[in-house]
Amino acid sequence: MEKNTLALIGAIILIALAIVALSSLSPNRTYAGTAVTPGNRTAINAEKAKIYPYAKEIAEPSGFINVDNITIGSLIGKEVILVDFWTYSCINCERTIPYLNLWYQKYHNDGLEIIGVHTPEFQFEHDINNVRTAVQKFGIQYPVVLDNNYASWDSYGNQYWPEDYLIDIDGFIEYHHIGEGDYNETEQEIQKLLVERSEALGLNISIPNTNGVPGNAVTINYSGIGSPETYFGSARNQYLANGKPSVSGLQTLVLPAEIQPDELYLSGTWNFADQYAENTGNASIVYQYNAKNVYLVASADDATDVHVMVDGKPITDNAGADVRNSVVTVQADQLYSLVQGSDYGTHTLELDVPEPGLRAYTFTFG
Repeated sequence: MEKNTLALIGAIILIALAIVALSSLSPNRTYAGTAVTPGNRTAINAEKAKIYPYAKEIAEPSGFINVDNITIGSLIGKEVILVDFWTYSCINCERTIPYLNLWYQKYHNDGLEIIGVHTPEFQFEHDINNVRTAVQKFGIQYPVVLDNNYASWDSYGNQYWPEDYLIDIDGFIEYHHIGEGDYNETEQEIQKLLVERSEALGLNISIPNTNGVPGNAVTINYSGIGSPETYFGSARNQYLANGKPSVSGLQTLVLPAEIQPDELYLSGTWNFADQYAENTGNASIVYQYNAKNVYLVASADDATDVHVMVDGKPITDNAGADVRNSVVTVQADQLYSLVQGSDYGTHTLELDVPEPGLRAYTFTFG
């Protein structure tokens, strides 16, 4: 009994320490603060320090995409800063970018700077040329910094793609948001901090107080997505149903007579690496999903045709943006849009790969 009690106490302490670590960069919304004289920045900052964490500098940047150099320290006292951690093959990040582009266009001249910190999930996302191509594809105008060694990620205690930190004129992180969504709330926080900046610098700037929706925004019903992100590589392929998960090397797999939802099935011979599985000959992928849209992160050394079928038929009306005549041609290291459905529901996706060389990384859904 005594040992069990000590173990329980130890577990509680570990949980408490984890909560402290996770919340170290989140504003303390429960502190009411003390009223200070407007314009007294020293007193204002003293009160902010009791509520908000101070911003971290960009740490050990691996390179810059569309700017020669940029630091957070050089912007504090001048601009409001939105730091966005992202990676280019992440569909959640991709759906957030139109809002970031809109805010940059709308508020940059009023004192907002956005810094995209590109921290790679997959090895191919370390390649600066791949990131340059993605930045151009997404029309990103705000500065993008490479964080290949996770130095800035670790400095901020970041955990997700995307994850945003909104830094005020005095250098405090007044707002922190994880993942997609809550765009109206984030824009209202931007507006509030820009008003504060204008007052602090003695500027006569009228900040818009209306929220906008980008023309190319993708609307997602998050409650309608029932399938989890599903990885192919041996480091994280726990949903592999007809093979040996977490095992690297060659596996020859056969499709079963029946499949279960939200589990990954492969046929043919596949070579499993940590981050991906690569077919060595004629092969197929089968997955019963519950969502509206389906995406595949993949690549190949040579252009590789993948035939896309949904519910036993070649996909036509609901084909994703990267599918032509029921075929997606994979080569570039990127996320491919396979299915753009009309509504949320359960369907069976089958990908037939007649030639070797497809490197499949992950399925994501929307």
